Order: sequence, then C-alpha cells, then structure tokens
Amino acid sequence: MYRTKPSGPAPTRQPIWTGTRIAPWGFLIVTLVANACAEPHRRTAAAAVDREAPPKVLPAETPRPYRAAALEAARWLESTAIETEAGLTWPVAPGATVEPYRDARETTLYLGSSGVTWFFAELAHATDDAHALAIARRGGDHLLAWMQSELPAQERRDAGLYTGVAGVGWVLGRLAEIAGDSRYEAGARGAVDWLTRHADEATDTPETADGLPAAWGPSTDIISGAAGIGLFLLDAGRTLGSPHAIDLAAAAGRALIAQAEATDDGGYRWQMTPGFPRTMPNFSHGTAGIAYFLASLFLETGDQAFLDAALGGARHLLAIADVTATSCLIHHHEPGGETLYYLSWCHGPAGTGRLFHRLHQATGDDAWRVWLAKSAGGLEASGIPEQQTPGYWNNVGPCCGAAGVAWFLLGAEESLQDAKYRQLALRLADDLLLRAERTPAGLKWTHAEHRTRPELLAAQTGYMQGAAGIGLFLLDLDAVLHDGPRVAALPDSPFGAR
Repeated sequence: MYRTKPSGPAPTRQPIWTGTRIAPWGFLIVTLVANACAEPHRRTAAAAVDREAPPKVLPAETPRPYRAAALEAARWLESTAIETEAGLTWPVAPGATVEPYRDARETTLYLGSSGVTWFFAELAHATDDAHALAIARRGGDHLLAWMQSELPAQERRDAGLYTGVAGVGWVLGRLAEIAGDSRYEAGARGAVDWLTRHADEATDTPETADGLPAAWGPSTDIISGAAGIGLFLLDAGRTLGSPHAIDLAAAAGRALIAQAEATDDGGYRWQMTPGFPRTMPNFSHGTAGIAYFLASLFLETGDQAFLDAALGGARHLLAIADVTATSCLIHHHEPGGETLYYLSWCHGPAGTGRLFHRLHQATGDDAWRVWLAKSAGGLEASGIPEQQTPGYWNNVGPCCGAAGVAWFLLGAEESLQDAKYRQLALRLADDLLLRAERTPAGLKWTHAEHRTRPELLAAQTGYMQGAAGIGLFLLDLDAVLHDGPRVAALPDSPFGAR
C-alpha cells in the first residue's frame, strides 16, 4: 500500500527557486520514435568542451549547480503551465509553430503533462518545497479529471507505459506517495482497473490457463506495448498491494513467450508489432526490453519459464552484438541498419545494459556484470560528449540523448562500484548544462527529437524529450552527489530508488 500522510491544502510560500542566486525569472509517439530508423544523418564532431569552464548558464560560484539547474527548469516549466478547469497541464512544446508540436497537449509520460507533474512531485520530495508540491497536485488533479472524463473513451492502443494509461497511473501512484493524498492512489488503482477491463482478448494469442486476457493490442514493446504495461502492473502490484495486477502482468508475459521467434543462434527475438518492416533489437521497441520484463517477472513470481525466455532473448542479442574486449554495442535495426549504433536508452547500451543488470539480479551469474560493464564501455569508447556520432545527435533528453546516457552511467557505477562511470556521467551533465538556453523564465533545452529530422527543433516540456526529464536527471544526480533523496526509478529501471 502507498504510505499516505494527512491530506489538506498545501501551505502557501515562495517557491524555493525564487530564492536562488540564479538570474530571475499523441498517439503518434510510437511511430515517430520508431521512424528514427532511416539512413544515418551524420554530423561533424562537436568542438571539445572546456571542462575547466563553469556551465555558462549559471554563475561560476553557484553551489550544487545540477540542483540549481533543475530549479531553473522548474521556473520555465511553471511559466508554461496552462490552467484547466481541474488543475494544470502543459503544452508539449511551448510556442512551437511547426507540426507535430504546434498547439499539442498530451497527458502521456513520454511527451505530456504526466512527466511534468512527476518532476514537480520529485522536486517537492527533494527540497520539501510546498510550492512545487502544489504544482504537482494541480497537475495530478488534471490527470484525475482526464481519467474521469476521457479515460472511458480511450482505446486499447492508448494503454502504454509511455503512451497512455499505464504511465499516467504510475505518475499518480508516485504522487500519492509524495503528497500523501488517497485521491491519487485511487487514480493509480483506476489505471489498473482500466487495463484489466481493456486487455485485448481478440489477438492471435490465446487467453492463459487462468482465464486472464493476454495483451492490449499488437504492440509487444516497452514504449506502448505489453512489456511496458506489464512492468507498470508489477510495480502497481507491489506498491498497491494488488496480487491481481501481478497476475495480469504474468498473463502478458506468457503471451509474449508465445509470440517469441526462435533464432538461428539458439535464442529468441520479438518484433515490435506483427508485420513491422524492421526489427529493432534494443530496449524501447525490441528484444532487450521484452527480455527485461520477462526477467522481472521471474524475480516476482519465480516462474522459470520467464527466466528461460529472458535468457533466450539475451543469447540472441549477444550473438548479433559488436563486441570488443571492453565494449558491447547492438545495431539499431535490421535490415538496413546493421552499421548504425545508438548510444541511448531507446536503442543503445544505456537501455540494453539494463537487461544485463536485471539478469545478474535474476541469476546471480557475474558474467552478466561483465556485459553491463561492456555496455558502459561502449559509451566510454564513443568519444561523447566531446563529439557526436551517427547515433548520438543534437539531443539531450532521457530517451535519445545525454540525460538518459548519464543516468545509465550512474546506475553502472552503483552496480559495478567503479568511479569512472560517474566521471563520464558528470562530463555529460556539464555538457547538458552548457547546451541549456537561459531565458527570463528559466532554463530550457532546444534539440532535435528525431535523428532523421535534424531541422525539427523544439524546446519540450515533458519527460522523455523535455525539461521535466532533464530536470529529473539533474535532481537525481544532485542526490547521488550529496546523499539526498533519490528520484523514484521508473518501472523499466533496475537502478536507483524504489
């Protein structure tokens, strides 16, 4: 069960960010992410960053610069908030004049107000700031109203961890923990109930022996499909004390095992959806993410079938990997992308390395720690952040860029107890600050969400591509450096808190 505190109106006081020494104040997500698979857009190497120079957006004497930058991101995000009848929401990209960002608003964790609400909740948790908590509550109130008014009309395709109901439910659950308000816990339970009612009984996958439906449409992956939804259900089962949620996650896992494709190397692989023209093996849309979910199911249930399938997925990934004595990289997609290597959460070692860590947790076999180290070694060998690569472009977010890579390196340090990973994470964080844009309202980051659309630049608000996600990483980095409260780990992360 969520631990709740007495609810009631938050006290009014100046937000913590006004007292700093800094200058004043969807549904197409899956298609857009997947379509970053065309031929590489090559960029020239960026000039080396002067590591002795302080980040330009903050005064040189700024204490705890990563926390200060997160507070500046909070100022910008507050300035972009939109009042609704129920609370607050946020535009995907404030002021954008081009599609798909113009006038776009969403509730999703990937691009929408869920991610911003989560950021303000964690900011309140880290700083004990009542104003940040009040903003988080108002964001949560909007999400609750959305669940009451819009959720009944949502389709099964809108169930995903990053693209729909599961992600909204997770954020409401985390807000319940921080705010101590049972209304948000009820919202998280409502998400589980909706997922139960809308599980797809009409797929080619049969219902399981216990009669539970098996999936939520054709997608198998972490972003929008059964693997990501199942991870939310596992998390909800633990935090809400709901055995039913775990049973439903296990049903999804058994359905995924039935969909596995045996490979010539003796392993398994999974397609993102049946008939999709490319196979993307890494974390967000492919075998690595699904195997991670299955290994997580084994840890929760002890069912050997889940671990066997996860090990089969890992066996295939290692068979196709580009491996050296110190690194492991897996190509972006096939056919046609066998020489393109991303570095990020979505399609690179910053995501797929999570599977290796999870398998070590599941098996106790130290060989998986070696593969985790090789994943981090691929990042070390890449030359980032001083140079860009075909798979590491003008992007600094948790999905595709610097924040996600650096966050993974903090996890690698935590697991492997090697300070060199923190040092690279700090270089990436400093580069991230150097690339921030200082405005009268605070800090924002303008970058290209899609590798194949380098001209499509926007400053987003949300988690995966915007200031909320970058701010969450900066808060967590500050917590690591100063022994503060960690940002809660998402259901697809084996590192950090929770």
